[in-house]
Amino acid sequence: MYTRIDGKEVSAAVRERISSEVSELKKQGITPGLAVIIVGNDPASRVYVNNKKKGCEQTGMNSFEYALPEETTTEEIISLIEKLNNENGVDGILCQLPVPKHIDGEKVLNAISPEKDVDAFHPVNCGKVMTGDYIFSPCTPAGMVEMLKYYNIPISGKHCVIIGRSNIVGKPMAMLMLKNNATVTVCHSKTENLCEITKQADILVAAVGKPKFVTADMVKEGAVVLDVGINRMENGKLCGDVDFENVAGKTSYITPVPGGVGPMTVTMLLNNTLTAAKRKKIDN
Repeated sequence: MYTRIDGKEVSAAVRERISSEVSELKKQGITPGLAVIIVGNDPASRVYVNNKKKGCEQTGMNSFEYALPEETTTEEIISLIEKLNNENGVDGILCQLPVPKHIDGEKVLNAISPEKDVDAFHPVNCGKVMTGDYIFSPCTPAGMVEMLKYYNIPISGKHCVIIGRSNIVGKPMAMLMLKNNATVTVCHSKTENLCEITKQADILVAAVGKPKFVTADMVKEGAVVLDVGINRMENGKLCGDVDFENVAGKTSYITPVPGGVGPMTVTMLLNNTLTAAKRKKIDN
């Protein structure tokens, strides 16, 4: 019998802790602040930005939104970021991705001060994740580690297989699992004998962006399966990268889609913003 990992429950527990810490900081005259830049009118981006704003309200943080028109230039965004880098009331800055095609996304992300880069996308923070000496954890991977710990699922010594090598999920997840003493294998589109490798996983992470890609024959009995994917099927329903109905019965723990990994991403962003505010207090 498997256990469904409830991302909403874990997220609520983490946010309760964040709210408590924010309350303590406020007594010392510090209110953590998150600035979010959104360019254009992408509907999915608007949903994500609204969720971040709600998260700030829920945990007692300040939220600053900068909604810029589609035709905004790279230089104009960087000018705004430089202003926010020097704004004392702003502890975290993020630019909602994707940005319109005419904007140089890499230049924009690199303009954010590493001390305020709560998405952990800046090369400095990526490097710190690589060495294990990081301030900000990449949000989605950090959320998955948080879920494993919440459910008291052992990581140390376990074989973690990650399908997907993106800079946002696959690669940083590998680093976080290594820091927690797992043995890590990263698979991707050029991996041979994929099924044979995934069947060795004690913890299997699916982050490929393909609906129901992971099937029951790819999972060993009793494995823990974390599904990062979020795909919309032809009938309009959401599904993950894992064929949940057929895979779940073989697992010990598994995340559903929706309601699994998703709720944790914004929560860990809030956690990083809190970390930035606490660091500012120490520096002052």
